[in-house]
Amino acid sequence: MAMADARDEYQRQLLQTVHSLSDLELAALLCLIAREHCLISTVPDSVDELADELRLVATKTFNLRPVIVNCHPHTTLDDFATALLIPSPHSSSPVTGQNSNNDPRSVSPFRARQNEALQQQQPAGSYFFLSSRTAAPNAGLRGGGGGGSGNIAISSTGQSYSTTSQQQQSHHQPQIANIILAKHLDRAPKAVQIQALELLRTRRIFTRTSVQPAPKQFLFIALVGAAGGSQARVTKHLNDFFYISHWHDPEESGFPHLDGEYGDQDADSSDPEIYSNDEKASIDSGSSVVKKTPLLPSSDAGFSPSLSSSSLRKPKDTSTTTPTTEKIITPVLKESDISHLAQQTLKVRISIDVLRYQMNIIAFLRMHRAVMGPGCLTPFATRHFDQLVKSLAPLHGLDYVTPSLVALAVKKIYLHRIDLVSDPQKERSAQWGSELAAVEVLLDEVDVEGVIEDVLAMVGVPS
Repeated sequence: MAMADARDEYQRQLLQTVHSLSDLELAALLCLIAREHCLISTVPDSVDELADELRLVATKTFNLRPVIVNCHPHTTLDDFATALLIPSPHSSSPVTGQNSNNDPRSVSPFRARQNEALQQQQPAGSYFFLSSRTAAPNAGLRGGGGGGSGNIAISSTGQSYSTTSQQQQSHHQPQIANIILAKHLDRAPKAVQIQALELLRTRRIFTRTSVQPAPKQFLFIALVGAAGGSQARVTKHLNDFFYISHWHDPEESGFPHLDGEYGDQDADSSDPEIYSNDEKASIDSGSSVVKKTPLLPSSDAGFSPSLSSSSLRKPKDTSTTTPTTEKIITPVLKESDISHLAQQTLKVRISIDVLRYQMNIIAFLRMHRAVMGPGCLTPFATRHFDQLVKSLAPLHGLDYVTPSLVALAVKKIYLHRIDLVSDPQKERSAQWGSELAAVEVLLDEVDVEGVIEDVLAMVGVPS
């Protein structure tokens, strides 16, 4: 009985947390539950702010490592693959010369000189560089004189240390970020977009020296600037692979995390103790004539330092200071919460009437006079449609699908997929004698959102 009460209390608190999320956080949550990816669009002038907002969502809401990839027409495959990686937090700095704690050997001048000589002989990106570097010292120290038993000891020791070093190197090598924010992905060359599609399909990417697998919690978000949600598109197959699409209106929804961060920075910079007397006088005299505007953080990298008013502080003497520990962020939703919602999705039931309603919507969309053929509504989109309606049910505390959830899901699934007829001569009624002028006027007044609303009004809702 106590376990049931604790489970019900956990479910209640989880639903309360989910209902307090913003639209961007809900879009990311749905993708993490389904292990899919999404396309988010906004006005072109707000793409940078949208990327910074999602970066804060990744760190504060889900405690995941994000990286921002700035795409442009001259982005190469190497540039794209390199931008996805972030350095391992446990890697040691090569400048300090300190070895890993797991390495039992001490740093010696002989070892440093020998490693430098080996690096000159072999390229740093060579696959066999590590084994050559570790086998040579063992052979030199133990290879002098000895019988068969000595040779066995040499081989065993060298192989053991080589394996340990390879494990340390794989643990310290860069990894793909958990959340990738690809700004202006529609501007990237087609080859780069195809590589992004391959990353989403196989959950790994090939570099010049290695194969980088994606982490368990992996989300790829394409950020596109457009005049409307239906106009945000990428290449055909990549566009169809995206799970859902979402249009973010900066005037209506804003950027709550970004505004909160700027508010904290402004409150921090208003502390009178961090400024000298001259700085106080300068700030007081300039505040009456200079309008304060927030400075956007750099968005070309996932963890680039942001420009804020804290940069105006007096420089501190770092000669005697100790390194500060990184602030621990308590996420709003933990990985266990996402796994719990994913398990609840598998238990969702759908009745025959609701399933028929769902299939009728797809059929009416394909046969709509403003839709350019059924080719844009692929079976892949149908699978995403069925997956989304089942993922929405646990977020509303239900274990079954309702018609309202179907109507909500269709707007997120087909907003970026439907292609409208652009040529009046290709409209279906024009083939049966309709006037082209009347058809042209009709097509000018139709958009993707209007097509979806028209279909929802025509299809009968099950009672």
